[in-house]
Amino acid sequence: MNAQRATMSIAGLFILISLLLAHLNGQINLGEVSWLWFIAFVGANLFQSGLSGFCPLTRILVRLGMRAA
Repeated sequence: MNAQRATMSIAGLFILISLLLAHLNGQINLGEVSWLWFIAFVGANLFQSGLSGFCPLTRILVRLGMRAA
């Protein structure tokens, strides 16, 4: 794992931990349909792409004509 993938994993994990702590502290209700689920999706995707090296958005952007890193 290189520094960029570690950074992606840590950032995604911090997003998920902050959502969990806010939910457990009663500040937000993740049981309701809200935009917070979008944040949870982004954090989970960032975390898994840092661990696995696979990012669906990168694949989509490459197919749309952007150059890969």
